[in-house]
Amino acid sequence: MRPTVDALSKHFRVTTFSLRGDARSIDDYAQQVVDALDERGIRDAVICGVSFGGLVALRLAATHPARTRALILASTPAPGFSLKPRHRLYARLPWIFGPLFLVESPWRLRKEIAAAFPQVRDRWAFRLAALRTVLTAPISLPQMAKRALLMSDVDSTADCARISTPTLVVTGESALDYVVPADGSLKYTELIAGARSVVLEKTGHVGTITQPKAFADIVHAFVVNADFNPQSAILNPQYKNPDAA
Repeated sequence: MRPTVDALSKHFRVTTFSLRGDARSIDDYAQQVVDALDERGIRDAVICGVSFGGLVALRLAATHPARTRALILASTPAPGFSLKPRHRLYARLPWIFGPLFLVESPWRLRKEIAAAFPQVRDRWAFRLAALRTVLTAPISLPQMAKRALLMSDVDSTADCARISTPTLVVTGESALDYVVPADGSLKYTELIAGARSVVLEKTGHVGTITQPKAFADIVHAFVVNADFNPQSAILNPQYKNPDAA
């Protein structure tokens, strides 16, 4: 998420942290965001959640409206999202099947990466950077599995009705997101009063990383047009990668 943080930093003061793995519920994860705000003396902020982090950000906005100045949901699983049968099997036996999930991920992202980086040289530069991140900040398969199962068990429909803060839903193109269906994420525009949506072109699920400047510009334009004057923003990333966040 570092490219995303750097791009957002040109417009906002950005605070980011890695979600701890000791949480047992989505409320526990939301409390981690509250704690991060408290530790930094931040009363309220523009809360940005990516993928699983979007569920955490949404829960925070629903339960702590005074702390949420605006809400950004990027590639967030829709209410009622369900894992595919093989992915649920991966999640239940992470040490055995987790490596298979990691191996198939580049294959599932290949069309998205090709769209985001037309030049082969840029494509390989991105892949090598991602590989360096994985090697220097190893992924926790058990925590990935735990969050994947939680993600498929959380229904945020009721929370959506409680959100009154300005909300922006950002998705990639529907034909390029092979992780979280973009059409599903757009349901939040129907469930959250006044929510707007933007498609990050030539991206799928990882558009916040492949097109960080475009994403940051979209967020900045939304906040400015909503007549906000933010002094801080907090990024709540999906990935459990302390060295990359």
